[in-house]
Amino acid sequence: MSAKTEQKSFDTPDETRSFERGVVDLLQIGEAEIGRLTLQPGWRWSEHVKPIAGTDLCQAPHFQYHLQGTLHVVMEDGTEFDAVAGDVTALPQGHDAWVVGDEPVVVVDWWGASNYAKQ
Repeated sequence: MSAKTEQKSFDTPDETRSFERGVVDLLQIGEAEIGRLTLQPGWRWSEHVKPIAGTDLCQAPHFQYHLQGTLHVVMEDGTEFDAVAGDVTALPQGHDAWVVGDEPVVVVDWWGASNYAKQ
């Protein structure tokens, strides 16, 4: 971790990556890269990010705090669950996910966002 004090806001991210039905805002802070993903209703990783990633399943591991909405996650081994506001999830590589319902999903991702939807 950085020895200097830093403060940043997702209102002015260092980088923004947009993809169909979603966006990831990235901050470089404390010698790390933190991401905020905003995923719109109808978004599904296997439909909207898979063409960018070029893999059958998401290979980015994630450590996320869920701020809003419901995200359904299906792991490669068949395990599946819904993550909702207030949940913290640790996802190893090898998963698909999609937005459930009409509310956008917003998550803060401390691990994996730096590679998310990277061309």
